[in-house]
Amino acid sequence: MKQPALAITTLAVLGTLAFNSHAQEGIPITVSGFGTGALTMTNSDQAEFNRVNQTSGAGKDARAGVDSNLGIQATAKLSDTISFTAQGLVRKNGNNDQFGAELAWAFAKFKLNDEFSIRVGRIGLPVYMISDVRNVGYANTMLRPPNEVYRQVTADNADGGDIIYQHSFGDSTLTAQAAIGRTKVRSPGNYYVEFKPVISTQVSLENGPFTYRLGHSRATFGIYDNASLTTLVNTAKSLGLNNVVAELPLTDIKGTFNSAGISMDYNNIIGQAEYAKRKTDTRLVQDTSSWYIMLGYRYGKFVPYYMHGDVKQDSRRSFETLPTTGPLAPLSAAVNGAIKSGLQSTNAIGLRWDFYKSAAFKIQMDRIKTRDGSGYFVNAKPGFAGSTVNVYAAGIDFVF
Repeated sequence: MKQPALAITTLAVLGTLAFNSHAQEGIPITVSGFGTGALTMTNSDQAEFNRVNQTSGAGKDARAGVDSNLGIQATAKLSDTISFTAQGLVRKNGNNDQFGAELAWAFAKFKLNDEFSIRVGRIGLPVYMISDVRNVGYANTMLRPPNEVYRQVTADNADGGDIIYQHSFGDSTLTAQAAIGRTKVRSPGNYYVEFKPVISTQVSLENGPFTYRLGHSRATFGIYDNASLTTLVNTAKSLGLNNVVAELPLTDIKGTFNSAGISMDYNNIIGQAEYAKRKTDTRLVQDTSSWYIMLGYRYGKFVPYYMHGDVKQDSRRSFETLPTTGPLAPLSAAVNGAIKSGLQSTNAIGLRWDFYKSAAFKIQMDRIKTRDGSGYFVNAKPGFAGSTVNVYAAGIDFVF
C-alpha cells in the first residue's frame, strides 16, 4: 500500500475506533492536530526558494506550498503502560508539485516504568533539536527551521524503534533517547536515498528556562535511481579515472551527523541556537558545518525575532587533478559541480503574534546570500550563482 493511502487508512481506522470507544466507553482515544497556512514569495524569478525534499518552490509569485501543511494525530491508550499513536501529515514533498499525504508516525509505546519506555514502529528520528516538532509551526518561534541546518539530513522518520529514559531531579529533567531503524527518502529528481540502518541518539537537559541538547546519528546509506550521478560515475570509470571514482561511491556509504543546541525562555528573552557537522564517505554527499542563532523578545502577545544561519563545506569543492581544458573538460566540470554543496547565509527578521489561544500569525523576511553556486535554491537559471535574494512569508500556525 502506498504511503498516502496508508496514512489515510490508518487515521480512518483510528477515527472509527475513537467513535466506537466513545460510544461504548471502551478504549480512550485522543485526536489532535496542527497545521500552517502560509504564502511565500521572493523578489527573484531566477531561482526558487523551497524547503527540504521539495522539487519546486516560490519565486515572485506567492505560493502556498512551501510553508503550508496539515497534520492529524491519534493516540489509543490500551492501558497505563501500552498505547498506540499514528500521525498523518499532508504537505508538499517528494517528487511532484502537489500536496500529498504521508504516514509520519505509527508506533506502539510500552511504558516499562516511570523512567523507561520503548516505542516500536514508525518513529521520528531525533536528529535535530526540534525534530519532533519541526513540522508543527505553532510550537516554534520562527516561521520555519533554518535551511542552513535543517537540510543536512533529509530523513524525518524511520521504521524501527527506540528507547527513552527520563529522570527528574530538582528543577531539572534529563532525557536520553536511542533509536534505530531504516527508511527511504524520495528526493527531487525522481531518485531516492535509502538508510539501512540509521542510528540516532540524543541527550537533553531541561533546567529552568534553559534546554541543552547533544545529538549523534550515524547511518549506512545509498543513492539509487539517480541517472545523472550513475552516468557520471560510470563515465569516469570507463575513462580509467579510478582515483576519482574511489571518492564517489553511490552505495554502502557511511555517514555521521553530530549536533549541539541550546534554547531558552528567560524574562521574556527567547533564544535558540544549533551547531551541526555532517561527514560521509562520498564526496557526492559533502562534509558540512552549519549553524544558526535566533533571538527574540516577548512583548505581551508579540514576539519580534532575528535569526542568522550559515553553512560551509568542509570537504574539498573540486578535484584539482582533473583537467580544465581539452576533451575531458566537460566531464571535469560535471564532476566538480556534483561535489559542491550549496553554500549560503541567511539573515531573517520576523514577528509572531499569538492572537488566539491556539493560533499564531507570523510574518518573516529572509535575506539569503548564496556563495560559489546557487545555495539551496532550486531550478536556478544561468547567472543566478552568487545572488542575494529576499524571501517573504506570512502565515497562521494553529493546533487543535
